[in-house]
Amino acid sequence: MAFSFFRNQLSIIIEWANQQPGVLLYRFPTASDEIKDASKLIVGPGQGALLVYEGRVVEVLPTEGIYNLATDNHPFITTLTKLRTGFESEHRLRVYFYRSAENVNQPWGTASPVKYLDPVYQFPVELGANGNFSFRLVDARQFVTEVAGLKDLYTTQEAKTLLQSRLGQALATQLAGAQFSYQQLDAQLGTLSAALRAQLAADFAQLGFELTDFRINGTVFDQGTQQRIGKISNMSAAAQAAAAGGLNYAEHEKLKALRDAARTEGGLAGAGLQLGAGAELGKVFASQTGGPADSSPAADPDPVQQLQKLKLLLNEGILTQEEFDAKKQIWLDKL
Repeated sequence: MAFSFFRNQLSIIIEWANQQPGVLLYRFPTASDEIKDASKLIVGPGQGALLVYEGRVVEVLPTEGIYNLATDNHPFITTLTKLRTGFESEHRLRVYFYRSAENVNQPWGTASPVKYLDPVYQFPVELGANGNFSFRLVDARQFVTEVAGLKDLYTTQEAKTLLQSRLGQALATQLAGAQFSYQQLDAQLGTLSAALRAQLAADFAQLGFELTDFRINGTVFDQGTQQRIGKISNMSAAAQAAAAGGLNYAEHEKLKALRDAARTEGGLAGAGLQLGAGAELGKVFASQTGGPADSSPAADPDPVQQLQKLKLLLNEGILTQEEFDAKKQIWLDKL
């Protein structure tokens, strides 16, 4: 009992000897927070220390080294003269260690879909994003004041969850301002990453952190957006096919209707289109040729263009091979 009494009055060595990578802030444990005068504080590599004395943050030690502590808790005298306070001193000194080393490759992902309007196709887009970031605690005073308080322990995971909560809104803001279509996103991930890092740096600094790296690794669209993208892809493919045959998109849609009718039971005749597709083809081609496709028009159409259109009709299943060969011969004779 007597030995324990005198031991509590002696100066001590204070250090974070077994630092764990998952801990960001750690309070050095003492029985009564009576750190005695002339105690030694050792700050190791990748660490910093913060001193809370009589309820106030009085010192931040951001660099490694050995520090001598001078307090009002003098050895032996303190406890012997504090009978009215239960042999305890009102001069409380708490020592907190914090991790100053960089926390690298922290994975992140959006907790809910990010929404914005595609600037090219004017349809709503919902997507999720993921990546990784690195950060460092650089302002321990700000961090303790604004985030951790005087907790005995604050983990890297807690900090990561807090920082990640800022990402979704920042990403939505950047997508809206960047005016990237969904088709451009994969090619612009580097640009978006740099812009987001610059935007988030100020938010992180308010919490005492430095954002040292930030990357977007990928995005994924929700089901509704994928369906809208699929429709646009189909329309684009149809427009390219129409252009290859010398038609515009509206004319190509007419050809698709003929194709669908040709594939129903009874074929074109069952749809009331009579033998072959001659009459209906004439209507489709009229806007470009100025007259029926298989008669001599006032202004002769280009035989090569007409052969391209016939090939398109064959590919679409509107003309049979025999009908195509017969029509082709007519235009070959005009070359």
